[in-house]
Amino acid sequence: MEITYWIVAALLALFFLYAGGKKVVQSQERLRPMMGWVDTVPMPFVRAIGFLEVLGAVGLILPPLTGMAPWLAVAAAIGFAVIQVSATVLHLRRGEASAIWLNLALLVLIGATLWLAIAN
Repeated sequence: MEITYWIVAALLALFFLYAGGKKVVQSQERLRPMMGWVDTVPMPFVRAIGFLEVLGAVGLILPPLTGMAPWLAVAAAIGFAVIQVSATVLHLRRGEASAIWLNLALLVLIGATLWLAIAN
């Protein structure tokens, strides 16, 4: 079960490190082609989401790896779930129901990570 946690957590961490990093460093114009919602959300909020995603990626990996405050991995997974539920609601409100498949897939992986983190 521990190996499964590391595989799923590493995949999630890489995804959120990439997605969050883009939100932190790229301009609104560069983000718009793949994230049309950035026009409806203030850029400081987009940057904050990106920062939280990067922080959550670190939280999935470092605490369990070091054995210090492993409960932070659970907190990171819960934070990711909140972000994905919010993203799903945003897409549905914008009439982008076809775009929520990624959010739902991430929610499944987040749920698995959360369960595995608690079980360890």
